[in-house]
Amino acid sequence: MMRTTVKRRLSGVLLLVAAVATLFWGHRQLVPVMRHLAYLSGWLLLAVCLFLTAYNARKKLPFLPLGSSRTWLQLHAYVGYFSLALFFAHTGWRWPTGVFEAALASLYLAVAASGVAGLVWSRIVPRRLTARGCEALYERIPAIRRKLAEDAEAMALASVAATRSTAVADFYKVHLAGFFRRPMNGWRHLAEVRSPRMRIEARIADLDRFLDPDQRKVLKELAVLVAQKDSLDYQRSLQLSLKLWLFVHIPLTYSLLILTALHVVLVFAFSGGTEAN
Repeated sequence: MMRTTVKRRLSGVLLLVAAVATLFWGHRQLVPVMRHLAYLSGWLLLAVCLFLTAYNARKKLPFLPLGSSRTWLQLHAYVGYFSLALFFAHTGWRWPTGVFEAALASLYLAVAASGVAGLVWSRIVPRRLTARGCEALYERIPAIRRKLAEDAEAMALASVAATRSTAVADFYKVHLAGFFRRPMNGWRHLAEVRSPRMRIEARIADLDRFLDPDQRKVLKELAVLVAQKDSLDYQRSLQLSLKLWLFVHIPLTYSLLILTALHVVLVFAFSGGTEAN
């Protein structure tokens, strides 16, 4: 399986390199003989952008026999990289001087940058989630968190009667109640910072030294719930980051299409619809 994946990616990279090389070679050959080559490259760039946008529509129509989502994602990535080369060919490797054209170019590069960042992150997140254990569905995380909080509170309250001491219950109220009540350490989980959990574990270890066997048993069970809650927060942070990325990339993409359509109108309005020779 790994070997097949490597071969597929290598084939894709080689095809991408060949396509980019062909594009630059053809563009160089046509520059002296085609006065309005920018029209051709512009229409081609628009077609490529529309194809890239179609991937989002494909995800919303999974029941249609249009190929697997995995295949579409790979095409989306490689065609996206090709669009970068096409963009630079279209602009002639020069930054636009007009305000509108500069804004359009900036928006395109923002879309491209967010796309590359999202592609890289979408491949990192599953590996990190797998390394930390089972993955929970994002929609189920709030319910699982509530259940953990209820179990932890019930366990702490029951310890008062079972051990005839409020030590564990007091510890829960001061150090754990807030931790179980809401998502914690979002940015720290993204950065793989584990110090918050280590601080809680250190406090549990400090308390453990002063407890009797029955109290230690309850505290140990609470420690298990702490680990589960921390893992749940970790999963929530990583999955939420992917969802938030879409709220950046997709609006930028549609904004780009709107400005591109306006760009086409302005070009033909001021050029009189000049045809390429």
